[in-house]
Amino acid sequence: MPEIDINEYPEQEPEELRIEKWTLFGTLWNWVGVTINKTNVLKGWTKRERSDGEMIALIHSELSECLEAMRRGNPPSKKIPEFSWAEEELADTVIRIIDLCIKNDYDLPKAMCAKMEYNKTRPYMHGGKKF
Repeated sequence: MPEIDINEYPEQEPEELRIEKWTLFGTLWNWVGVTINKTNVLKGWTKRERSDGEMIALIHSELSECLEAMRRGNPPSKKIPEFSWAEEELADTVIRIIDLCIKNDYDLPKAMCAKMEYNKTRPYMHGGKKF
């Protein structure tokens, strides 16, 4: 990753380019969502509706599995050995997040882009948070 000068922020990109990127991101996100949904239907995961709470708990469990992978040195995944165990669990997390967004008709790509734009306006370390 290139080094970033924290005292400079890249020039604001034109609105048209931002909208084009949001549209592309949203289109790809929706394609992934349709694919996830088809797999869920074919594998029987849609026979009963899951509550939002249950889906969030499942997202949390994937993150916990990622933490466990990291605690154990992040070995290769047993299911997809070309990736690490942590990568597999993070992929599961994103898959479950997309599934929740589809269920609730959330436009997460636009929300992410809007939040990224908002974060550009925030002060360094959000104005005083310490680590």
